[in-house]
Amino acid sequence: MIPVTTFAGQKVAVFGLGGSGLASASALLAGGADVVAFDDDAQSVEKANAGGIPTADLRQADWSKIAALLLSPGVPLTHPAPHWSVQLAKNAGVEVIGDIELFCRERRLQAPDAPFVAVTGTNGKSTTTALVAHLASAAGLDVELGGNIGTAILSLLPPRADRVHVIECSSYQIDLAPSLDPSIGILINISEDHLDRHGTIDHYAAVKERLVAGVPTEGTAIVGVDDEWCRTIAGRLDRSSKRVVRISVKRALPDGLYVARLRILRAAGAAVDTIADIGGIGSLRGLHNAQNAACAAAAALALGLKPAAIQAGLRSFPGLAHRMEEVGRRGAVLFVNDSKATNADSAAQALACLSDIFWIVGGRPKTGGIESLRVFFPRVRKAYLIGEAADQFAATLGREVPHEIVGTLDKALAAAARDAENSSSAEPVVLLSPACASFDQYRNFEVRGDAFRELVRALPGVVRS
Repeated sequence: MIPVTTFAGQKVAVFGLGGSGLASASALLAGGADVVAFDDDAQSVEKANAGGIPTADLRQADWSKIAALLLSPGVPLTHPAPHWSVQLAKNAGVEVIGDIELFCRERRLQAPDAPFVAVTGTNGKSTTTALVAHLASAAGLDVELGGNIGTAILSLLPPRADRVHVIECSSYQIDLAPSLDPSIGILINISEDHLDRHGTIDHYAAVKERLVAGVPTEGTAIVGVDDEWCRTIAGRLDRSSKRVVRISVKRALPDGLYVARLRILRAAGAAVDTIADIGGIGSLRGLHNAQNAACAAAAALALGLKPAAIQAGLRSFPGLAHRMEEVGRRGAVLFVNDSKATNADSAAQALACLSDIFWIVGGRPKTGGIESLRVFFPRVRKAYLIGEAADQFAATLGREVPHEIVGTLDKALAAAARDAENSSSAEPVVLLSPACASFDQYRNFEVRGDAFRELVRALPGVVRS
């Protein structure tokens, strides 16, 4: 745990008692704050009480005595409307912050020179965060990994000069961290997302920009420049005299890192040197993973790693669970768990880098379904439709893709494995990439992916990857 001492002796309200909220309340208490916590869910309040966290209905609180509202990132800050706790705080002139902000303040107080890598982007941030942490750890550095990727930031070990914190930041978390100041900030890409929480793409992009805009002058801002939003942001960072490392997987750059022929290259004027070769690394298939790897390599260089260490770390990277995770093989058939693909854009990344696909798809559909994936239909040998989306997706696939409605994951896997083995394909792939939320049949995408992995490994003759 990281005790938060910056509010010692002050009253702090905490709203939202999920994992990060409980961790924040405990960290504040450990640092000497007077905490009062609450949640709209009565069971969450009971759980906090059982854990020794003081609770009370914040609607009845004297907000003139509260120094800050610590808000969990899942609670609406601005859109579609501020949560009632946020409105009460604003009416009283009380600042509203999140756990990332608490970490930043404590780091500045206790260990301002401690390395702090913060990662964001619409797509790829979890893989990039995990990969940066893996590269640093493989090179022998003391690394703490957390944030939006899983472990609440305040549950990690405290910052110190010889310890690297590698933190994934969602847009919700950045919105609650007004003084976010990583020594290395990574903005991978921006595309339309979470507009229900940010209102417009302009506001969403502005929130994402804060992560790299907060990098101090002596730090490093790493920006993928393959979309217009990020290109514009990189230009603004240049004009503010920050050190900017641009990343591209679409074109050569005169200055920065780019990917060509599966090599990560570093350009500085006329000089170009090779940082790493990502060819043949199964956990880094596809153009999207090339972008993730290049961003991670740039961060590793900023941490002082040499190209040889980066190359070794890339080759030993096991990949992210549920994201293009190679679960196992049976004969020529490869089984891939891409349960994290909860929308069509995410599923497109898997479909784009595989062929001869026996595709398990479906769940609770998102707006637009899989219509945008039509360009990848020629790669699909057959689709196996599960969950609430089955009828809708069957209509979209029509006569273009052979398919059957199987309903559940276990039936889909059995049918896909059978058909893949009986096919004429040299390298058939059974791919779970649902392009849907999991909530019709599973609590979350992790549970869905775990179920797929267990089902695959229970098949006779499967060799684990």
